[in-house]
Amino acid sequence: MANHWFETVAIAQDRAKKRIPKSVYGALIAGAEAGLSMRDNTAAFDELGFRPITAGQPPERTMETTIMGEYASMPVMISPTGVQAVHPEGEVAVARAAAARGIPMGLSSFASTPIEQVAEVCGSTFFQIYWAGDRDSMVARMERAKAAGAKGMILTLDWSFSHGRDWGSPHIPQRFSVKELLPHVGETLMRPGYILRWLRKGKIPTLGVPNFNTDGGKPPGFFEAYGTWMMTPPPSWEDVAWLRAQWNGPFMVKGVARADEARRAVDAGVTAISVSNHGGNNVDGMPASIRTLPEIARAIGDDAQVLLDGGIRRGSDVVKALSLGADAVLIGRAYLWGLAANGQAGVENVLDVIRMGMDATMRGIGVADIADLSPSDLVVPEAFSPPAIS
Repeated sequence: MANHWFETVAIAQDRAKKRIPKSVYGALIAGAEAGLSMRDNTAAFDELGFRPITAGQPPERTMETTIMGEYASMPVMISPTGVQAVHPEGEVAVARAAAARGIPMGLSSFASTPIEQVAEVCGSTFFQIYWAGDRDSMVARMERAKAAGAKGMILTLDWSFSHGRDWGSPHIPQRFSVKELLPHVGETLMRPGYILRWLRKGKIPTLGVPNFNTDGGKPPGFFEAYGTWMMTPPPSWEDVAWLRAQWNGPFMVKGVARADEARRAVDAGVTAISVSNHGGNNVDGMPASIRTLPEIARAIGDDAQVLLDGGIRRGSDVVKALSLGADAVLIGRAYLWGLAANGQAGVENVLDVIRMGMDATMRGIGVADIADLSPSDLVVPEAFSPPAIS
């Protein structure tokens, strides 16, 4: 029997590339324009070093925490990502993996699986919402999420609708009709395992977004929902405060990259902030999330939890983020590669790799509890962070 275990996220990415069609893989490595921010999200971690100790290493390490009030066996949360056509079980497989490893899950408004199915599998599910449509429709989506058992809300604001990529964008069909599928036949035939997995489940990938529904009718298509989002005027901080007031529970704003806006988010009543550039899909050229994290963590203090989203590929990356002020991190591409490589087991594999990397790093630098991590555990270049904006 083949051994599907992989020892690093990089190996998961390589397997994913070999197992899914080229256009599907292209969607996973999305980044805006030249990809400067996308590449910096990972490159910035490489600039940070550790200060290891030689003797007196702690025999046990503690990683347990809470994220927006929910227990987490380690300071890691599944970041909400859109249509997960890399595997037929999609978000349900991810939810099962998150539940099995004891971490919370964020579910996207653009997910291909209804929140009711996901929340049933993972009790610590947070629903991600965009400022899209009118106020009544947004409140209705939140009420549906609450009825399904969502523990909190994630408002994503870090997206500027920049579509061009220097390496070309994959074609996303409007719907899975014969006409739309014909251009993809060649690349799909080169990945027979991909289509066989779907056929065994008796279905084909869909582009519906059921979590945009509020009336129980037919789910809108991806482009219909995307168009609604794109045509909705962007919110003000007063709008954010209004939306937050509609949700009586944990509320995160995702996409903060400046200290002054971090304070505005706190003033709007949020309980958590995600330092993020949407995986390099916002304004290209903005710094990596880890570079702006320190100024935001200092500006927030204990007024809200601070999470980092962007570039996490190893357990040591998590340790670096926590040392610079994050309370936890979100992972996106890493678990999607695990999902593409080996379904639920692949996502669990990614989470195990991250946990083992955290444990080994904490042992090496002599820190027994994540609460004790600090900048003194790192070697930080003088010019690592951009000038603070306050």
